[in-house]
Parts: sequence; C-alpha cells; structure tokens
Amino acid sequence: MFDGLDFETAGGEALALVGHNGAGKTSLLRLIAGLLVPAAGTISFDGGEADTPVAEQAHYLGHRDALKPSLSVAENLAFWRDFLGGEPTDCGAAIAAVGLAHAAELPAAYLSAGQRRRLSIARLLVVRRPIWLLDEPTSALDVKGQALFAGLMQEHLASGGLIVAATHSPLGIQTREMRIGAAA
Repeated sequence: MFDGLDFETAGGEALALVGHNGAGKTSLLRLIAGLLVPAAGTISFDGGEADTPVAEQAHYLGHRDALKPSLSVAENLAFWRDFLGGEPTDCGAAIAAVGLAHAAELPAAYLSAGQRRRLSIARLLVVRRPIWLLDEPTSALDVKGQALFAGLMQEHLASGGLIVAATHSPLGIQTREMRIGAAA
C-alpha cells in the first residue's frame, strides 16, 4: 500500500496525515501501532525505551471507541489502565480532565457519542505514553470538547510527547501535514 514512505516526527511535534477516504491514513496509524505487520521496512522510535516495541510506547485511538457498554465510565477506564499496564491509580483525575466527572458511575451504554469519545480520550491520560496515534480524534466532539482535547494535546506536546493524527478536520493545534494518497 505504501511505497517509499519515509518521515520523521520529533517529541513536541504533531503530524497530521491528510488525504481522501481510503488513501491509507488509518492503515499507516495501524502499522505504527503494531496492529498491522509491514511487508517491508521498519518503524522505529529514537529516544524511546530501546527494548520496547514502538507499539508499547504508543496509544492508538481509533475511529471506534473501545468501551464495554455494561461497565461504568470509571470501570471502563480502570479496565484500560490495568490492561495497558498503568500504575494502580485513581482514574478520577483523567475522568475529570475530559469533563465526565458527573457521569463516572454511569454505564457507558448511556453515554452520547461525544461522551464516549471523551472517555476514549481519558485512556490517553490514565496511562502515560510518549506517542499518541489518533484516527479522526475529534469526530463526535462538540466545539467545547474539541477545545478541551486541543488543550490536552498541547499539554502532551509540551511534555515532549508526539502526535500522529489522521484527520479531515483541523485539530486546534499546530501541526505539520503529510499527504497520503495521490488524490489527496
């Protein structure tokens, strides 16, 4: 799918992958995340933990919000914290940071699309990883949610993190763009 693709992004930078639907933006994020195996070439992360694959140093936030509908907001976040190997901490700060403190005990099945997206974003906060791979991260977010997420992305970049995002919409942060696909 990709031929001769070569790019670098440094800590503190955000790279926006832009292109038409089906151009390969999601596939590229999935390759970096370790969800797809490259046919050739390498993906590396200079400055990370040498013995740890890139996939284990990255968060992948896909189109779909990976939530268990019968679990509460807090239980969903605790599940992901434990699954991703996070420190045993109270998830309340991450829930509050995305504006869901009022819904912490509510089952995820009762959340709106925007609230589900906010809960997925909280996963980025509860287990710190230097690389955020974001696939249409602002979909379903209202203007207030987009501004809140832009602030969280700014904080991540300011702490030396990096972001690679597939998007059709502005992220509300400074990005460098890379076009994917000939008809982009």
